[in-house]
Amino acid sequence: MSEHRELRLVGRFPALRVLPHVALGAFPTPVLRADALGRGLWLKREDLGAEPLGGNKVRALEFLLGRVSRGDSAVTVGASGSTHALATSIYARCLGAQAYCYRWPQEMNATARRVAERIEREATETRVCRSLMGAYVKALRRRLAGAHWVPAGGSSPVGVLGQVNAGIETADQVREAALPRPDRIVVPLGTGGTVAGLALGLAIAEMPIPIVAVRVVPRIVANRAHVRRLIHRTAALIERLSHAVVPRPRPEQLRIVHDYFGGAYGRVTEAGSDVAHLCQREMGIGIDPTYGAKALAAAVALARAEGGTTLFWLSFDGRWLEQQREAADIVALG
Repeated sequence: MSEHRELRLVGRFPALRVLPHVALGAFPTPVLRADALGRGLWLKREDLGAEPLGGNKVRALEFLLGRVSRGDSAVTVGASGSTHALATSIYARCLGAQAYCYRWPQEMNATARRVAERIEREATETRVCRSLMGAYVKALRRRLAGAHWVPAGGSSPVGVLGQVNAGIETADQVREAALPRPDRIVVPLGTGGTVAGLALGLAIAEMPIPIVAVRVVPRIVANRAHVRRLIHRTAALIERLSHAVVPRPRPEQLRIVHDYFGGAYGRVTEAGSDVAHLCQREMGIGIDPTYGAKALAAAVALARAEGGTTLFWLSFDGRWLEQQREAADIVALG
């Protein structure tokens, strides 16, 4: 178990030490200037935040797996190529627990297929059910048998605390001159935990930077009302434990962009593919087509059109995919 005083959030609200927490990541994650993609564009390298797998899901799992011990089991749900499902499977196993993951079909792309294949290798048991409801029913049976529940995307008030810490961390990096104060932070919007936590963390840090949330899932999942509920429920959790007043972000701080979705979760878009190729060529950084490429396309467009400083939240760890490609090339040459 980690020491809660290591978290910037808990430094502000010491009463949160009562919450179980396990150190999985290495924070703060670095920031990197990316003018090769767009003038004034920066990257928040969440992909470098942990080993053996980085990405934004690690922050939530530090809280959601806090009670998991060796010999326990954890269960989650997600789409076929869910990076949350992969991260949960990997880190539950790292803690000595069994990992159960039940999934539903999605439109697949090459990266999603490779994520799905790795889930099959990492999880103790996983299955792609016929529907979302079927996956939740399977998960419920595991929960009733005693498995620790990890919600889809890690987007519960407890999981969102990890992203609140990320918001405070980012404000501190600005104050420490690691990057200019962004005029906007561009984040993929899926189940909403990252967006909600960042907005709340920045409000707590008294640095209300506008957040542009780029929707990459259907509106029924990703919408303003859902994000606002997550913000208020997470703030209420902090207030209940700390007896402190927690500031909320202003409504105008959050902007949701729908133009980059592409019509289906996991569907590759031309704009996303173009910017992903540019990022790989100019920066040597892989971007996933399900979340990252769509949001990065929006970030590049905003950087070019509106100027100032744009911070893009790089939430997917593509390093393991590149390692697999290199290994395959070595085998082929051999």
